[in-house]
Amino acid sequence: MRLFGILARWLFILCLPVLFLTVSIGWAANSLWLYQYGFDKYNVSQTTGLSSAELEKAATGLISYFNSGDEYVSLSVEKEGKVFELFGEREVLHLKDVKDLFRLSYWLLLWTLIYVLVYVGVCLFWRRRRYWRRLALSVVTGSAITLGLMLLLGLGTLLNFDQLFLKFHLLSFANEFWRLDPTKDYLIMLFPRGFWFDATLFCALLTAGLAVILGGVAGFYLTKSKSAR
Repeated sequence: MRLFGILARWLFILCLPVLFLTVSIGWAANSLWLYQYGFDKYNVSQTTGLSSAELEKAATGLISYFNSGDEYVSLSVEKEGKVFELFGEREVLHLKDVKDLFRLSYWLLLWTLIYVLVYVGVCLFWRRRRYWRRLALSVVTGSAITLGLMLLLGLGTLLNFDQLFLKFHLLSFANEFWRLDPTKDYLIMLFPRGFWFDATLFCALLTAGLAVILGGVAGFYLTKSKSAR
């Protein structure tokens, strides 16, 4: 029984970094502000020839696609008075792979959240008060692990983002549909290298921020309960 408790506690601790990161990824994937920030910063309107309104249409269309049951994306935009399909065949196939990754992220978010809530519920309502300190310590530990991992991710991004980005694609995709032409494929023109650099840092900082907030609350409880003894 004691071994089961130890395993359950460590599973809870390891679920926290996954939960924080998947929340951040979901937030970024659905953040119209982040898309528009990248469009403005990297002059995407000039690169693509699309107006700001059409770029916003593309961004909202992608967000809608990632949250829909559609297998493939179909997104039309207008340029110089002509309406056309924004993405070619390779881009459509790659976006399907990207959507599968987002789905995996959402499932990880759901199941880690369920486990975390069940574990917290057990500690708070079914156990004695002494388990509350153990729960708070577990939260601090999980938050500390999260911060360490995000520090590594941040350093990797700052020091050699191109290599990190390449390895991510090689590990995540079983095909090479992600190898697109930046001179003619709109998916690359919409989201250049700089956008992904910024998005990676955004997710790392948001994940770290969530860890700091939750870990800080747990740390405050530990300090307060210790002084009350």
